[in-house]
Amino acid sequence: MPPPASHRRRRRTLRRPPARRQRGAVLIVALLLAALIAVGLGSYLNLNLSSSRLAKRTFNGYAALNLAEAGAEEAVWSFNRTQRGDTDAWSKWTTKGSAAWQTFADFNLGANSTNWVKVYVDNHTPGTNARPKIVAQASVGAPGEAPVTKMLEVTLRRRSLFANGLVAKDTVSFAGAVASVDSWNSDPDGNAATAPVPYSAAVRNDRGSVASAAVINSAVLVNQANIWGNVATGGGQPEVGTNGTIRGVDTPTGVKVDPKKISTDFNADFDVLTAPVDGTILKTVGATLGIAGTKTKWRIPSIALKGSDTLTILGDVTIVLTAGTGTNAIDVAGTAQIIVPAGSKLTIYVEAHVKIAGKGLANGNVQPISCQIYGVSTSPGGQEFEIVGNGSLAAVVYAPNGNVEIKGNGDVMGSIVANKIKLAGNAAFHYDESLTERDSNQPFAISKWRELTRAIDRAPFEAIFQGW
Repeated sequence: MPPPASHRRRRRTLRRPPARRQRGAVLIVALLLAALIAVGLGSYLNLNLSSSRLAKRTFNGYAALNLAEAGAEEAVWSFNRTQRGDTDAWSKWTTKGSAAWQTFADFNLGANSTNWVKVYVDNHTPGTNARPKIVAQASVGAPGEAPVTKMLEVTLRRRSLFANGLVAKDTVSFAGAVASVDSWNSDPDGNAATAPVPYSAAVRNDRGSVASAAVINSAVLVNQANIWGNVATGGGQPEVGTNGTIRGVDTPTGVKVDPKKISTDFNADFDVLTAPVDGTILKTVGATLGIAGTKTKWRIPSIALKGSDTLTILGDVTIVLTAGTGTNAIDVAGTAQIIVPAGSKLTIYVEAHVKIAGKGLANGNVQPISCQIYGVSTSPGGQEFEIVGNGSLAAVVYAPNGNVEIKGNGDVMGSIVANKIKLAGNAAFHYDESLTERDSNQPFAISKWRELTRAIDRAPFEAIFQGW
């Protein structure tokens, strides 16, 4: 007999609880999944926030580094303004003794950032061979953030017209069978008070640089010459003869042309200098010019020596030759000679041609910087320099629009910068490395740059930057 309807309803009612339990389990799983998603989203948002903060600090770090560089450039600009004769170059700086410092804070980097750069110079009145140092500390930050600071140390040196041995805008060529190039340093200790060191095989170095700004393969015609140093061009490869060499101290034995001593990315400025407009006017010169121990300046149309004539330079003499383009401003022939005794100095500014033959130019000083010849022609190739002789020549020549040819079998010591350079004969060219430090009237350039990242490197300057 079937159970009453009430029993059937009771049984159906008793089956419902499992369904509610299932729904509860699903709800718990959903809550767990939601919690996991929340944790994942939170972690993701936190990661994004951390990445954003890191990116901002990285941005501030680069900004601080840029500010430090800008501060260092301000100091370099003040140095070079002084070099140009500006008397107020350091007027906005605080100075004490040889040191100078200044804070720059007028930079707008947006986002309510606070930024500044402090610049310290250890020697704002450097001597000829001094290498002043600039230290810049920059800070970039925003309200509620820890600022990012960077510190740079920059060492300067004077630029030099004679930073290389043989430098041409166009070509450098060697026509002698055994011509050679090397270098030595006449002032190895950098102290002008000590006796200079003359060239000899014992002090010979491999820094006899030859360079051309031309991009053609014939920019440097080494031919049969022996280059003990480097060759650089604006793009082409140097041409080397069967007996020619380009080598250095580290070149393996048996290698005649060392590829490590060749570069093809040379570039240089060839600024034309202007001759002084002052000086005592002389129509002609006698056997001597100048006064021993005295600095004098003269304006002379030309110098012509022949037979056994001699011209002896006394003291520190500057000659401005006023002969025009296309004429001979210096013509030394026969056995005639221009003599620069030890202790004297000769500087020549010339626009016209220079021809020195006979016994040539005899410089009794060890250092080539004691005899300087500046070609001031503004027409490329419009000036010819011809120097002939079998003795030694110690001089520097800067004639960016002149063509220089040296003929003979003697030693040529110094540096030559010209439009074209040709060494004919068997002359041996010796570059004086001290010339890189000898241009006291040239602007400053950066010789060393480094970021001070270690506490031990920053410590000596931290106290300096306090309180200003």
